[in-house]
Amino acid sequence: MKTEKLNKRQEIILSFVEKEGSVSMGQIVERIGKQLGQVTRMTISRDLEKMLELNLIERQGTVGRAVTYQLSFKYPIVKKIDVEKYFAQDLDRREVKENFNFDIFSQLKDVFTDAEKNKLSDLNEIYRKKIRDISPDALKKEIERMNIDFSWKSSKIEGNTYNLLETEQLIKNQKEAIGHSKEEAVMILNHKKALEYVGSNKKEFQAISVPKIENIHSLLVDGLDVTKNLRKTLVGITGTNYKPLDNDFQIKEALEKACQLVNETKDVFEKAIVMMLLIAYIQPFVDGNKRVSRLSGNAILQSFDSCPLSYRSMDEIEYKKAILLFYEQNNVSYFKELFLKQFEFAVENYFG
Repeated sequence: MKTEKLNKRQEIILSFVEKEGSVSMGQIVERIGKQLGQVTRMTISRDLEKMLELNLIERQGTVGRAVTYQLSFKYPIVKKIDVEKYFAQDLDRREVKENFNFDIFSQLKDVFTDAEKNKLSDLNEIYRKKIRDISPDALKKEIERMNIDFSWKSSKIEGNTYNLLETEQLIKNQKEAIGHSKEEAVMILNHKKALEYVGSNKKEFQAISVPKIENIHSLLVDGLDVTKNLRKTLVGITGTNYKPLDNDFQIKEALEKACQLVNETKDVFEKAIVMMLLIAYIQPFVDGNKRVSRLSGNAILQSFDSCPLSYRSMDEIEYKKAILLFYEQNNVSYFKELFLKQFEFAVENYFG
């Protein structure tokens, strides 16, 4: 699945708006004419409509010359960032938002464009048809296969060294692989337990709450010498200068706001991605936050009869880059791109 990209004209227009702050149609036509040659107002009008749809710009005024265009409130979170160029910079040379952004709850809305929502909905209809047509025994086996894939990749993202076949043996036959630590086996088996809990309580996650998130965390870190419940201590994140909240009252309040935002959001895919991003951003627990975010996102998807993600084809480094971009710039573009690809992969590769 390709995410929507701007053409050359649209890139010039966006750069012009970003530089000038507010511009009219006449100014845009003049700028495009100087850089690309004569272009009709109708063509530029279509460009502007697409950029409005993508939440990159906003229109002010209603008639003729009174109409101007400026960057949208959401532009910083949805604009495309050159990921390779961004991470080619040394950590301490990157200009980042080092502290928690309390405005994130009002900014993190309408994450997906209408076209992206339509694409996700169309894919989900394929998934639902597969579920209707598959036999109960085959469905059970596919859920088990997907859970094994998820447990493996989610653990691998956290540094677990089990391969997929070893993970399958561990989950199916309780057979620990030679040359790996006990903690690695526990991490994987905890994923299995958490997935079974979510699978047995699907509809419970149509409304998300702090206790439900804490339950998922408790299952994921059981037996791993990790403090359960919301953290009361500082936590640092490797590879970034972003510093999460350090006040336990603010941490709880932020997580409650995250749940409220998700519950108020109507689109299921937006619910899932917002939950995933905010749990990772708030870092409510001493450890296991990204595991909780991935599983919570799937819990929401499943609760509304939507296809969960297995992450099987996800590159761990790219996943971490997408998370870091959200930490440092509050930008969702790369994480959203990966989400779209993983959703399409899941629909195409499971359930028949």
